[in-house]
Amino acid sequence: MDLEVTVEQAKQLLATTPAPLLLDVREPWEFNTAHIEGATLIPMNEIPGRAHQELDEEAPILVLCHHGARSLSVANWLRNQGFDKAQSISGGIDAWTRRIDPTVPLY
Repeated sequence: MDLEVTVEQAKQLLATTPAPLLLDVREPWEFNTAHIEGATLIPMNEIPGRAHQELDEEAPILVLCHHGARSLSVANWLRNQGFDKAQSISGGIDAWTRRIDPTVPLY
C-alpha cells in the first residue's frame, strides 16, 4: 500500500463502503475555513496523544492537510505506530479544491 494517494484516488476510496476515515490534521481555524464533509479533525500536534485512543489500527485512514507535507509526516508516524493502512493525500485540500471540488474554499 502506497504511503501517498492522489486526490483522485482519495475521492474513489472515499466512495467505497466502508469508506476509509478521512483524518484532517490541520489547525481548527484551517478546518473551519475549508474542509471536506465527513472529515475528522485531529490537529497534527494532538495526534501522538489521541491516535491510539481514537483511531482504529485496522481501518484505512486517509490523512489530509493543506498541501500534503503535514499529512505525509502524520501518515508515516501512524504507520510506525502500527496503523498500516494510513495514507497521505498528496497535495492536500488545496489539490482537492483545484481538481475535485471547487466549492471548497482555497486559502
